[in-house]
Amino acid sequence: MIFDYCVKEFRISFMIRRKHYFVNNLVIFVLAQLVWLALLGLWIYWYVSNYLIFEQVGETVSPQINIDTPSVFPFVGGIVLLVGLSFSLVLIFRHLNVQIRLRRLYDNFIDNVTHELKSPLSSIQLYLETLVSRDVPQEKRKEFYELMMKDTARLQNLINSILEISKIESKKKRSSFALHQANEFLPKLIEDSAAQFRLNRNDLKLETTGSCEIEVDAGSFKIVFDNLIDNAIKYSTGSLKLEVKIICNQKKLEITFKDNGIGLPSNEQKKIFQKFYRIYDKDIPNVKGTGLGLYWVKEIIKNHKGKITAHSEGKAKGTTINIVLPVRKSKVTEIEREKGKLQ
Repeated sequence: MIFDYCVKEFRISFMIRRKHYFVNNLVIFVLAQLVWLALLGLWIYWYVSNYLIFEQVGETVSPQINIDTPSVFPFVGGIVLLVGLSFSLVLIFRHLNVQIRLRRLYDNFIDNVTHELKSPLSSIQLYLETLVSRDVPQEKRKEFYELMMKDTARLQNLINSILEISKIESKKKRSSFALHQANEFLPKLIEDSAAQFRLNRNDLKLETTGSCEIEVDAGSFKIVFDNLIDNAIKYSTGSLKLEVKIICNQKKLEITFKDNGIGLPSNEQKKIFQKFYRIYDKDIPNVKGTGLGLYWVKEIIKNHKGKITAHSEGKAKGTTINIVLPVRKSKVTEIEREKGKLQ
């Protein structure tokens, strides 16, 4: 009950702030239109009135007074002003479109977070009420405790993800970078993540090529692999088949995650890394999430000076996530390069 009340109050306060923000933007837009029309009217009135005065009195004034025809500069100035105002209106329209899009994303985010929080809490509450009100056998109690621990971990992960993303965006995230041998370190992290999600060993194909050193934060990269595997499981209709390749050379480290899931339309392959963005597919209508997982992954890779992209051949043809990271150049390579420069 307390949780429902807090969520309700949060949604109401957010909607009020969002409404005020939207109304403020709308008022600014209307005022800009009125100013533009007023300036346009004044300009036309000034230019036309001067022209009419010249036409009416130009021939009757003293010939000693030299009256030129109306200058073209006010006309040019008016055109420049109109162009400037038009450009300003375009910027305002663009800003309003961005705010409308963000509003929709925030709405989806709040709905998803509410569900992600409410679902495990309701489950925990149901188990506790059952344990209190009934005489549950010892074996069943143990099962309930395990399920409650699982739901608690789910809540903890969600809260941690929101807090960690906030730290990353505010540049308050402290990473513990250390040197690792990529062909030994990364496969172990991937296998740990697969075991965490109870992925069958036969469903994971892991290949490594070459050897190189990388400087990474182990905890952050565990989050990367957890989110990628979790995402592949969510968006697979049948048994998940995951192929992971790790390729090292002297210039870069490349990691590819290829699954056999529902795939990605071409227009969504760049959007999936945006904040709060989620894919809605009629084949998997019950996939829940906050839309922060892949955004979190992108920010971690970015913090490691790497790049991440997604590619899919089309619907039902799976998705390939490609990660490229810089490698630590060996001292031998650097000495050879310096010798080459001297020669």
